[in-house]
Amino acid sequence: MAVTTPTSMEASKTANVKTKAPTRSLAARLFRERYGFLLLLPGLVYFIWFRYVPMLGNIIAFEDYSPFRGFLHSDWVGFKHFARIFEDAEVIKVIGNTLWLSLLQIAFAFPIPIVLALMLNEVKNQRVKRLIQSVVYLPHFLSWVVVIGIVTIFLKTEGIVNKGLSLAFGMESIQFLQQPGWFMPLIVLEVIWKEAGWGTIIFLAALAGVNPTLYEAAIVDGASRWRQMWHITLPAIRGTIIILLILRLGSVLDSGFTQIFLMLNPFTMDVGNVLDTFVYFKGIQQSDFSFGTAVGLFKGLVGLVLIVGVNRFAKKFGEEGVF
Repeated sequence: MAVTTPTSMEASKTANVKTKAPTRSLAARLFRERYGFLLLLPGLVYFIWFRYVPMLGNIIAFEDYSPFRGFLHSDWVGFKHFARIFEDAEVIKVIGNTLWLSLLQIAFAFPIPIVLALMLNEVKNQRVKRLIQSVVYLPHFLSWVVVIGIVTIFLKTEGIVNKGLSLAFGMESIQFLQQPGWFMPLIVLEVIWKEAGWGTIIFLAALAGVNPTLYEAAIVDGASRWRQMWHITLPAIRGTIIILLILRLGSVLDSGFTQIFLMLNPFTMDVGNVLDTFVYFKGIQQSDFSFGTAVGLFKGLVGLVLIVGVNRFAKKFGEEGVF
């Protein structure tokens, strides 16, 4: 006959208590973490009020919106304005300008922070490294208004660059700011100068997590610095590169309004008018609010599709992706 001792009875009670974890209601859990949620409240209010609430205005893309009649009383037209996107030759031209500019930025501006981070990672003198980092980070904190002002001063017909070319080579003044062929190269160079240094922060953070023993083992095996970079450093930041590339492709139709708008003039309008500036000219200046909203909503949907598609494509090749 089995005898149940007090010790075994207490152990069984303890096991039952452990298996039956207390279930807390949602209100109780929220109250318990109230201080954490209180810290999140300002950011949450900001995103709801300034990001999600304005999305309700996208309804005018499906209406012939009139400011005098309002959202609720304007005529509903369905996808009429979206059909105009593919029928309007000007929109097709603007989409082509946007895609070409984004392609140039991905091809030339996107790799520069990677190369710069790899170069900074090879600098062993910490004082020199910090000095270089401070210098290349500084342009990020200048507004586009200041950057375009500097570019205008340097590249105008009587500017420093033209005077230098004239004195050194006897060349005639080049109209950098008026010639359409110079517009997109200047845009890309401005982006590189302003944002390349700041973009190295993420890659340098990824490089900081590389195990130093990998480099030590490579040195023992006789690997050169180039071999170490190719077989250790680059694979270590490959995931970061892919994630940032996915995010960049998601904004392929977003060229940046302020920079483009400040660089535009009547001579470069044909090659420099992109979707961001087109929405402003069409929706605000010409008061075609519904069509401008439809173009902006189309741009956002294309970005969403690209992010989801490229993310799935990356996961098929074994990468983590964004989500």
